[in-house]
Amino acid sequence: MKIKRGDGLNIVPFIDIMLVLLAIVLSVSTFIAQGKIKVDVPNASDSKVVKEHDKKLLIVINKDNQIYIDDKKVSTKELEDKLTSIPKDEMVQFKGDKNSSYDNFVLVLNILAKKGHDKDKFEIITEKR
Repeated sequence: MKIKRGDGLNIVPFIDIMLVLLAIVLSVSTFIAQGKIKVDVPNASDSKVVKEHDKKLLIVINKDNQIYIDDKKVSTKELEDKLTSIPKDEMVQFKGDKNSSYDNFVLVLNILAKKGHDKDKFEIITEKR
């Protein structure tokens, strides 16, 4: 069996498969970039770009008033234990949903105030209008 000189390998199906894989990778990468916990932060007219810090602790409260520390769900007791164990100069970032309870925000502030946490090491994450 001889292959004629004009016949070649059909690579069109291979290109189709590669395009489908590219589309899957691009769609998954947008989910990864957005983060795991859905939070609709409030708007602020004087919102600043959040700086990257070497050591930081991210506290997130979603619209269902569930508390997360660095993407791990915690109870209020675990929150208090974690906040009392961090150094006073470690940056704490707070990201709360605009529909979440104000009580949880006050709870975080009270724990940090009791501990004597540095006021300059606390940021509230908002979106610019």
